[in-house]
Amino acid sequence: IAGGIAGSMSVFVGHPFDTIKVRMQSSASASTSHLWSSGLFRGLGPPLSSAAILNAIIFSSFGESSRLWDLYLPQREELHPYKSFVCGCVAGFIQCNVLCPMEHVKCRLQLQQEYKNSWDATNGIARRHGVAALFRGWTATVWREVPAFGLYFAMYDWVKDFVSNKMKNTTSISTTTWVPSAVSGGVTGAATWALIYPFDVIKTRIQTMDIDTHLSSRRILSVGRSLVSQHGWSILVRGLGVCLMRAFPVNAIIFPVYEYSLGILAKL
Repeated sequence: IAGGIAGSMSVFVGHPFDTIKVRMQSSASASTSHLWSSGLFRGLGPPLSSAAILNAIIFSSFGESSRLWDLYLPQREELHPYKSFVCGCVAGFIQCNVLCPMEHVKCRLQLQQEYKNSWDATNGIARRHGVAALFRGWTATVWREVPAFGLYFAMYDWVKDFVSNKMKNTTSISTTTWVPSAVSGGVTGAATWALIYPFDVIKTRIQTMDIDTHLSSRRILSVGRSLVSQHGWSILVRGLGVCLMRAFPVNAIIFPVYEYSLGILAKL
């Protein structure tokens, strides 16, 4: 529940930036004048409707895999970063099955006028091309999400400890309760996105191709080679600035809201 509340809050903050990012990644032109046009909240339905589910899956999967780690593996302090990384990877993999179709629908809504809303897009794709078509880009999503969440959880604890130690001498107790979580979430989220961003560019291209595109033309390596040959290596970081502008506030919200909600729920 706490993860769901945190995820829903973050969607409202990050969606306009996400729309611009997707437009930049899918545009054949490097010009950005048309990217800030109306409709920045177009495609909000899929991520908002699934945000609670996704974040509940992520945090519960991380918690359960952490419990299994403690149950079957030695609990040594030096292994803690590896534990966070492995359990984060597990959480990232599990949520891909919900995230992939949601992002596929979202990307098409953000770029096309063919569908009226998320339900129309989901129904249209499934009816014309089969349910499997909703999972277009699943492999690229896995390559993005698995290492991303492994790094995310592993880095978060380290950054939070660092920020907390720097703030030990502060006199504002109310500030120190949420500032380390917010700063750590924002820094970790932005750093993680910077590291895995090329996979996101490729995933967006795959999910916004003509849906009848042959499998051989939408494999990760094939799409990556095609993008680099046509636009140069810089295409793999197109939209990164906007992505980082989105990543910091979105992730700065998630952990403080999650931890606050968890504390409130624990008292009920």
